Amino acid sequence: METHHKVIIHNRKSGRSIAFDVPEGEYILRCFESHGEELPFSCRNGCCTTCAVRIISGEMDQSAGIGLSKEMVGKGYGLLCVAKALSPLELETQDEDEVYEMQFGKFLGQVKAQAGSPFDI
Repeated sequence: METHHKVIIHNRKSGRSIAFDVPEGEYILRCFESHGEELPFSCRNGCCTTCAVRIISGEMDQSAGIGLSKEMVGKGYGLLCVAKALSPLELETQDEDEVYEMQFGKFLGQVKAQAGSPFDI
C-alpha cells in the first residue's frame, strides 16, 4: 500500500493555506499542481530559490536540490520543486528575494564593500 503524507502549505502571497495528501516519493510541487494549485517556482531543478519554503514541522527529502546551502537547510528551509515528504509537513512559502538575501547577502555586501562605488575617483 502506498504511503501518503498530509502536506499543508501556507502561501504567503495568496494568504491561503492548502493541504493535500502527497504520496511518499512524489515531488510536493508536482502534486499540488496536479490538484490545480499554483505555487511559486522557476527552474524545477532545485537550483534557484523561487520555490523556497520554511519548514514549520515535519521532514522532507530535498537531496536533489543545490539552490540552498547546507546552512539554510539546517535553518529549516527547503525547495518545493525537489522536495518529497517523509512525514506529515507544514510549510510556509517565502519571498525569493528574502531567501536570496539571507543566503548570499553577507557575501554580496563584502564584494560591494571591496569594490567600492563605481563613482569613486
